[in-house]
Amino acid sequence: MSVHLNHTIMPARDRDATAAFLVEILGLEQAPEFGPFRVVSLGNDVSIDVVQAGDDLPSQHYAFLVGEEEFDQIWGRIKERGLTYWADPFHQRSGQINTNDGGRGLYWSDPNGHNLEIITVPYGG
Repeated sequence: MSVHLNHTIMPARDRDATAAFLVEILGLEQAPEFGPFRVVSLGNDVSIDVVQAGDDLPSQHYAFLVGEEEFDQIWGRIKERGLTYWADPFHQRSGQINTNDGGRGLYWSDPNGHNLEIITVPYGG
């Protein structure tokens, strides 16, 4: 059997608001409650399990591989909400996207300061 990522846990200051933010921006199904988590299901049978945490959260990075059409839709929702986005993970190139590896990518922050990314081509092409 090969190894596949099944889920990861995302700490949040407000579990429900964070799950709703991800669902809205990424265009996903509503996140059901499972124990202490809101389970945000992604298209490849992987989930982000959002859990309530304290105020002092370390910033984490979450990258999502999306198709060209999904990229345009997500980018549109980011712009509609007036969210700042960057072409790079260090947030130096504001209001730009990148074309790394022949695809498109951008970064933005969630309400907890986590660094979110969408790309249309995996790193390394």
